[in-house]
Amino acid sequence: MLQMRPNCECCDRDLPPEAPARICSFECTFCPDCAEGRFGGACPNCGGELAARPVRASRLLAKYPPSAERVLKPHAPCAA
Repeated sequence: MLQMRPNCECCDRDLPPEAPARICSFECTFCPDCAEGRFGGACPNCGGELAARPVRASRLLAKYPPSAERVLKPHAPCAA
């Protein structure tokens, strides 16, 4: 089950479970603006493809809540 991280690890924008987000196979999570504009669709951590994060059905959020742990990493393009 996906962690559904709550923020972009570059710009720290909130990414609720229903928001569009991009993830790699390791679940690194980015907003669409950072994923495409800063990283060209490739994960800055592993080099893998950043794909659309699936949306968790709202009826399942209570039973399977998204993660509350915010992740931020010091990527050079994020400092700009």
